[in-house]
Amino acid sequence: MIEPFLKDGAFLASVREARQLKDEVHIWWLGQSGFLIHSGDAFALIDPYLSDSLTKKYVATDKPHVRMTARVVEPERLDFIDVVTSSHNHTDHLDAETLIPLRAANPNLKMIIPEVNRAFVADRLKTNPAWPIGLSDGERTSLAGFDFIAVPAAHETIEPQFLGYVIQTGGVSIYHSGDTILYEGMAERLKYFHLDLALLPINGAKPERRVAGNLNGVEAARLAYDAGVVCVVPCHYEMFEFNTASPDEFVSEARRLQQKYRVLRAGERMDL
Repeated sequence: MIEPFLKDGAFLASVREARQLKDEVHIWWLGQSGFLIHSGDAFALIDPYLSDSLTKKYVATDKPHVRMTARVVEPERLDFIDVVTSSHNHTDHLDAETLIPLRAANPNLKMIIPEVNRAFVADRLKTNPAWPIGLSDGERTSLAGFDFIAVPAAHETIEPQFLGYVIQTGGVSIYHSGDTILYEGMAERLKYFHLDLALLPINGAKPERRVAGNLNGVEAARLAYDAGVVCVVPCHYEMFEFNTASPDEFVSEARRLQQKYRVLRAGERMDL
């Protein structure tokens, strides 16, 4: 089992330290595609998966989800979150065992989802369908000092139930792609936002996994370069043994392109 850079109390101490630095933007990788962003007095939680729900679900099947990296923190300990996102309905991006206790710990929590997923989200989270804030391609909303702009994702085709989000806060523009492969015009569309940071999956697409694919490491580095992103961070690896990849190809391609990058460990903080 891979141990996080920081977890539990040590991770929360890093969060408390960052809260004192209100003129900066901070981001932590939580594993898979989950990130915590701090800006000003507010926190946004992006596509968190902080449970073992998939490991339990698939334990007796021909597609076991064996966890590779220990959990960074229990969701109920994150009692300071203002807004949480889900980019699509797959459980590692919309996890009831993460989101239900998170909401209990944060009674004023807001949630952003693809608009077409409203009924599905309400059923999975056992909540009023009116509670989540739904976005469609090109729409935006502002919450707690964060501006969220919906952009298409292709997992593996462009459909309204799959989104990425551009998050603008504290003078910084961050792109979280959700799960996606490359699609025509993607880099050109992202250039418009003058992105400081892109958070991109690198696990790739292999038919034998029998799950929808994503960017691989080479594609993620090239997308960041082609879109003019200042810095790129890889994600969506080292969570499940059957669906992972080494970041080595990503690092090699980023270096070849002279694209600035940062490889985080789960629980590690990046100061922007």
